[in-house]
Amino acid sequence: MTVLLEVHNLEVTYGEFAAVRGVSFEVPQGDLVTIIGANGAGKSTTLRAIMGLQRPRAGRIVFGGADVTAEPAHRRARRGISLVPEGRRILPDLTVEENLRLGAYALKSAGEVAAALDEAYALFPRLRERAGQRGKTLSGGEQQMLSIARSLVGRPQLLLLDEVSLGLMPTLVEQTFETIRDLHRQGTTILLVEQNARMALSVAVHGYVLETGSITLRGPAADLAADPKVKKAYLGG
Repeated sequence: MTVLLEVHNLEVTYGEFAAVRGVSFEVPQGDLVTIIGANGAGKSTTLRAIMGLQRPRAGRIVFGGADVTAEPAHRRARRGISLVPEGRRILPDLTVEENLRLGAYALKSAGEVAAALDEAYALFPRLRERAGQRGKTLSGGEQQMLSIARSLVGRPQLLLLDEVSLGLMPTLVEQTFETIRDLHRQGTTILLVEQNARMALSVAVHGYVLETGSITLRGPAADLAADPKVKKAYLGG
């Protein structure tokens, strides 16, 4: 088993507040790993630190065997890490295709870009229909599709997904998680941070529970879903 991402004793603070406290975990190549936890547990902060958007106070982040702890976000993106941020963060005044082309900025040839766009449109046919529309005219579900597709067109080695179900209707949540399943089946390595623990554990291979900045449980996702503590705290049972 090849480990693609290693996080060692990560600590992130905001002033005096410790948002992430000594967090360690790994993401194997081709795996789908989830971090579940309540709002404010430190999940999004962990992803931002992995992406290089938040400077850690301590710890190491190793990607593909290289220590990237001190690297800026754009270098990590070129190495193959891509983030789908919480709240989608599409560029509302650009068209769907312009948003996608921005995601493909690191590809080296027009042919690669065209192929990547075709793959994105095959995954999300509705985006092809909306290719010339501005992002702000899309529905919430369509904007989430665009946010995921924009991260995929750069052909990342590791896809970071931050609260992708937030604000979506239940039927769109189901569709979004089916897309995540498909991406994993196709070989994409995924780290999923999610408040919807039931859905996250249903698609993941391995999982971690983050509580007030620290990992309290870890193991196969199916085992976590059956754990009485997880059921009581996150699954309503």
